Amino acid sequence: MSRAGFLKCVLVLLLGVAAVVYKPWTYLPPEWNPWAPLSITHEMTQITRWKLSQLQQAPESCVAILAAAPEGWVDYLDLEDYTPVQGCPLTNVVRVRSSGLDFNSPFTVTCPMLVAWVMFERQQLQPLALAHLESEVSRVDHFGSFACRNIYNRENARRSQHASANAFDVAAFRLKDGGQVSVLRDWDNTQAPEKSTFLKAVHDSACAYFGTVLGPDYNQPHENHFHFDASGFGFCR
Repeated sequence: MSRAGFLKCVLVLLLGVAAVVYKPWTYLPPEWNPWAPLSITHEMTQITRWKLSQLQQAPESCVAILAAAPEGWVDYLDLEDYTPVQGCPLTNVVRVRSSGLDFNSPFTVTCPMLVAWVMFERQQLQPLALAHLESEVSRVDHFGSFACRNIYNRENARRSQHASANAFDVAAFRLKDGGQVSVLRDWDNTQAPEKSTFLKAVHDSACAYFGTVLGPDYNQPHENHFHFDASGFGFCR
């Protein structure tokens, strides 16, 4: 071995020893530390997003994250795997009653989707509502999560993420001050531009939390709602 090669091996060995002894990753903030368990209170980073994607195959870890959420952040029921409709088995799902806000009706969704939603609600949705509308959101009106069907109900199309309850369609937001913002009416509302600005900010910020985000600019079937799902990694239209 040449002298340069020997010195290179020694340097690699010393760096390895230093890593074992000093464990530099322990000094990283938990949202940037790949080895730190995910918390629903963590800020969204690329590492946090990667951890969210891993929850699809880790139902026990996912439910533990919800169980550790601060009091009042989410009201849910952990469900056993079951098949409500033949051909559409549901796994790693929970029944959602409320989060920091109410919903027009309870719904069943995958656990990772609920974790992502609560993080998005706390970190983006409510601050954006205050910034643009001067009121927090009190209720979300939705079109549901589970539907045993193919995309656009086409016979030869692939299964929709709704078929596994891995998607959530949001139609409108009701505010604590009594106001309401509708995706259908207010996406391009020139009479109330603050509502349009709010909706577009919500859509864009959601792209960091959900694998797929679709809205009115995507196509006509989405003109009246936002589609959020946990598939993919950054398809935002």
